[in-house]
Amino acid sequence: MARSDQRLSANVAGPFFVDASCIDCGTCWQWDPEHFAPTGTTSRVQRQPQGEEEIRCALLALQACPVAAIGAPPELVRHTPADGFPALITRHDGGDVYYCGWASRRSFGASSWLVVRPGGHGISGNVLIDSPRWSLPLARRIAELGGLAAIVLSHRDDVADHARWAEHFGAPRWIHAADADAAPGAEHLVEGREPVALNPDLTLIPTPGHTAGSMVAVLGQRAQVLFSGDHLWWQPVQGEVVASRRYCWWNWEEQVRSVERLLDLDVAWLLPGHGDRHAFAHGEWRAALTRTLSLAKGG
Repeated sequence: MARSDQRLSANVAGPFFVDASCIDCGTCWQWDPEHFAPTGTTSRVQRQPQGEEEIRCALLALQACPVAAIGAPPELVRHTPADGFPALITRHDGGDVYYCGWASRRSFGASSWLVVRPGGHGISGNVLIDSPRWSLPLARRIAELGGLAAIVLSHRDDVADHARWAEHFGAPRWIHAADADAAPGAEHLVEGREPVALNPDLTLIPTPGHTAGSMVAVLGQRAQVLFSGDHLWWQPVQGEVVASRRYCWWNWEEQVRSVERLLDLDVAWLLPGHGDRHAFAHGEWRAALTRTLSLAKGG
């Protein structure tokens, strides 16, 4: 629980605040950029929410925070919606995509995503992309949406409470063999660098670099949703897709080669584990990623 006596001075005056326990993961301002913002070392409240809808959004940021660093008066907190997460991000022919909230400190606040799928061939049920922290309210909501048929772990950093989710829903887990020690109970290991189709609408593509076993997941054949883990994310200030040498834990040259593998995708949504999500108009993805590659290669 956030402590008012540790309220950061960077907050604007008002009932919502961020305290000194903040780990600067970005969860709050990626979800609610109207009211929360980064300072460079922490997050802060940049504008107090006004009205029912804005307060609801800020309360969900409070709920999503992996370290409970956001505070508000008890009379507001008790109105935090139990059904706020998962939150719908986009509808797609391959399945509706939701942001799970409930970020985990074990994954440094990484985002996790839920694909609610219609029936079909292959894995025909819902798929969880990376793991949120365990939450019974979230589990109840996912159950209402049809439960889980599979869990995809994009890489070793964002596995969080995967074992608890897998046990609760009886859902098999997929992770690359090179990162398998981070999820020793995983039922399926992806080998090598060839894409693996879990069903006609969801494909795993190994993208080594950030870690040896990094993978992305691609939903759909056109206007695709790219779940990029920590391989790529959107930087709104510069207005570009980022592949980060600073946050590459394994092999930067391999990561650049992995970025090149994604040039021919038709991405409509980039949904990362860390960093901002972003929607692309038709044809924008290739130009954006070409720019990313030029920067990565020092061009």
